[in-house]
Amino acid sequence: MNTKGFRQTNAWLHTWSGLLLGWLLYAIFATGTLSFFRDEISFWMQPEQHGSVANERTPERAVEAMQALAPDASQWSISLPGPRDSAVRVQWFDKGEKPSRFGGHRVVLDASTAQPLPERESRGGNFLYRFHFELYGLPRILARWLVGIATMMMLVAIVSGVITHKKIFADFFTFRPRKGQRSWMDAHNALAVLSLPFHFMITYSGLLLLMFMLMPWGVQTAYDGDMRAYFNDRGGRPAAVELPSTVDTTAATAAPIMPMIAQAQARWPHGVDHITVTAPGTNQAVVELRERGASSLLDRGRNERMQFNGASGALINVTPKADVDPVTATYNVLTSLHLLRFAGPGLRWLFFIAGLAGTAMVATGMVLWVVKRAPQRRKQGSHFGHYLVERLNVATIAGLLLALGAYFWANRLLPLGMAGRSDWEIRIFFIAWAACLIHACFRSHRQAWVEQLTLTAVLYFLLPVFGLVYFNTHLIRTIAAGHWLIAGFDLGLWAAAIMLATAAWFVRTRNAKPKPAGKQVSQSKEHSYANI
Repeated sequence: MNTKGFRQTNAWLHTWSGLLLGWLLYAIFATGTLSFFRDEISFWMQPEQHGSVANERTPERAVEAMQALAPDASQWSISLPGPRDSAVRVQWFDKGEKPSRFGGHRVVLDASTAQPLPERESRGGNFLYRFHFELYGLPRILARWLVGIATMMMLVAIVSGVITHKKIFADFFTFRPRKGQRSWMDAHNALAVLSLPFHFMITYSGLLLLMFMLMPWGVQTAYDGDMRAYFNDRGGRPAAVELPSTVDTTAATAAPIMPMIAQAQARWPHGVDHITVTAPGTNQAVVELRERGASSLLDRGRNERMQFNGASGALINVTPKADVDPVTATYNVLTSLHLLRFAGPGLRWLFFIAGLAGTAMVATGMVLWVVKRAPQRRKQGSHFGHYLVERLNVATIAGLLLALGAYFWANRLLPLGMAGRSDWEIRIFFIAWAACLIHACFRSHRQAWVEQLTLTAVLYFLLPVFGLVYFNTHLIRTIAAGHWLIAGFDLGLWAAAIMLATAAWFVRTRNAKPKPAGKQVSQSKEHSYANI
């Protein structure tokens, strides 16, 4: 077998599979990495709720608040505070209204006083999460197909990259600064190997999450095209056990919630996540408690539930986790690792760092394509394709980071009562991103990098400063109170600002080396990044 030819073929495949969809992959990787903290981002973008602090009486006060807010509702749904959100989120449905995830009435309550809190209209971290696999403004199915194709190309790039670089693990311990193309290659290799298992897992599991759309034929054949029936068989759970119906539904005093919570906490080490009350205030009331956290990846977070008689407080039933077959268990483990809903702060930070390495790996690969061809361009003159890749690199890599800063600033500055406020946050994100592309087309390559990185660093740095001036839960107070849910985000913004400012300084100062006579100064400036 001609191993050299095989490796060269994979080098070609690695280069072009990475370049053609590299900009989309970068956006998917970057927003997916941020999605590991989507709940934290969403909570940070609701500053009016930052003063909420939970205590042991929070469930009781939440139920009392619901008795005052919606005494005649057909169902209450109460999400209790957790490590990633310190407010109580309640939802209720009027009689005759079918309970659904997005219907009903919603209010946010202070965890200590159970008083309603203001909620600014914002998509928060959920916008980044949905953009990660559905993009924005495109039909959902089309967007998911595009992301699925890009994910498959990413998997091809990972496998072909390992084959291409026969000394990839040895090169991991080698970095040669200021060697132009070689330096970028070393950085690309190091970032690839640093989290190689993570890169493969996150890409492959992403395809698994889309596989019922990408390859639905087996399920359609077995279930005569009824995909819903398949999902009901595969992931359904027994319905909540309710009391036998009687001829009349009469009013009844509700049993205290705290003894039910105590029973659940004795069984569940992570406590209670959610309370659902059906037919509240009647003799038919049923209180269902849902376990917090996931004790096993095999069931993908389908935790236990306990049902109580809402009038007497007696335990009716415990709904255990559904048994899963080995194939489903394997699927659940891999997709749970991708979604990371089960993880605590330590594992979440580990995945976040690995995701940053993956994002940087894609970025360095795109920059390497330009650096590798820069000498040829200097000899042959301008080339539109090379020019376009340069500008798209700036607008995608630096521009996306700047657009994120604009998104966070829009959350802080747009009027609270503005109509369509959450939509305008997203529009400002895309307007800023488009402006970065226009800016990159009218500036030299080096200037575009420096200016966009510098502006992004300024935006990130000033966000916590803005909080110091205007909001009650500013950085100093949150650190003093140990409220790391908010302080961690602000400190992360400062860390990102420092890294971006360092990158801007690095690109700007790489033009210090004098060039021999006869070299065009404009060429020296335009390609100074190649000497990094």
